[in-house]
Amino acid sequence: MTTPTLVTTAIAAQEAAVSPDAVRKWVQHKHLAPAGRRGRAHLFRLEDVFAAERATRRGHERGPCI
Repeated sequence: MTTPTLVTTAIAAQEAAVSPDAVRKWVQHKHLAPAGRRGRAHLFRLEDVFAAERATRRGHERGPCI
């Protein structure tokens, strides 16, 4: 079994094509949970980042509530 690669907030944002602030907001809103820490920095699994990106985009594609 391989160990998942952990990435910083900046790398996670780059891979998901969003801003680092968006990644931090996903954490704040419980769409994404850090998999670890390096010092004070959160580390994330890329598969979790992509899942959070899909989940949050899906919510924006629904359109206005009527």
